[in-house]
Amino acid sequence: MGIPISQIEKPRSKEAYKRNFAKGSFKKSFLVSKKMNDKKKCAFYKDMGTLIKAGVDFKSALTIIRDQQTNHHIKDIIADLLDKVITGKALNQAMASTNNFSQYEIFSIQIGEETGNLESITNELESYFERKIKLRKQIISMLAYPGFILILTFGTLYFMLKYVVPMFETVFNQFDKELPALTKNIIYLSGKFNIISLVFVVGTIMLILIYKRIKHKTNFRKYSTGLLLKIPFVSQLLKQVYLTRFCQSLALLLVSKTSLVESLSLVQKMISFYPIEQALEQVKIDVTKGKGLGESLSQFKVFDVHMVSMLTISERVNELDTMFLNLAHHYEAEVEHKTKLMGTIIEPLLIVFIGGIVGLIMVSMYAPMFDLSKVIGTG
Repeated sequence: MGIPISQIEKPRSKEAYKRNFAKGSFKKSFLVSKKMNDKKKCAFYKDMGTLIKAGVDFKSALTIIRDQQTNHHIKDIIADLLDKVITGKALNQAMASTNNFSQYEIFSIQIGEETGNLESITNELESYFERKIKLRKQIISMLAYPGFILILTFGTLYFMLKYVVPMFETVFNQFDKELPALTKNIIYLSGKFNIISLVFVVGTIMLILIYKRIKHKTNFRKYSTGLLLKIPFVSQLLKQVYLTRFCQSLALLLVSKTSLVESLSLVQKMISFYPIEQALEQVKIDVTKGKGLGESLSQFKVFDVHMVSMLTISERVNELDTMFLNLAHHYEAEVEHKTKLMGTIIEPLLIVFIGGIVGLIMVSMYAPMFDLSKVIGTG
């Protein structure tokens, strides 16, 4: 049996910590996530949809899903849902009380329960999280190689400056001859490399801590996003990533028969991208006043002309949900193409970068050697 979440998250005393440690929960809390990540949610909605389609009631479905969990924390979350459903709560109310599901999911499930269309909603939620996971994997795969190369570059620098450069410096010290400025700078960098590395690591940690404190502040989000949107190619990729999420989210909510204004409000809370959040604030007001969605979105540069024109047409035929789904697939394909393209471009650039660093160090060391050989030859 899993250990109750309340005992892990909020032990009331030192004795409680000791009890948890003795049971092994202290160790597990660091090794296993206490939250349902996107992958777990995708599996949850997939199982729920399959069981509901088979005619299984909520209680039996949750019991089956609970019993097949190997992660104790996830098992406890499902068990908590089951307990609340047994006491008479609706599934959406049980989900809201666990603090493990977003308002977006809770509201979608609520609409599904009220309309008797829960099977369709769970299938849509499964598809939503599948696309979200796929998008994250694409971005991670794009950044993984540059990250590896940067680590390799630092390792190469460490080896060159700690072992190769000092060997040359020993040779240079045997001859009383003026060294080129570049060679002097590399030797100085070699001597101070430990201090420089320490300053770099401490500085990086401080920047991360500062970022965590200010990342939700409006001014920081506004200026940091504005800066990112000025970087060529990156700005287009960034916009398309968030437009994909925007279209996916609205497609699901509109399929659930959620009103457009309410859908926009929920998506505004979900999208952590400042330009879209700010735009939706005005769009909600415009739509409430009777203005068309496409017309309202056209005021903001973050929404491209293609999206605006397609939504304007779909509004006329009352097919917004279908159009948002099509746009989500379109932007998803664009993001996939751009991430592959960026990976193709970054790879040779990084090879040139690391080769340039090694070449610069070697040239700075070998250049004086040619002068020294002349001195030895004339001697």
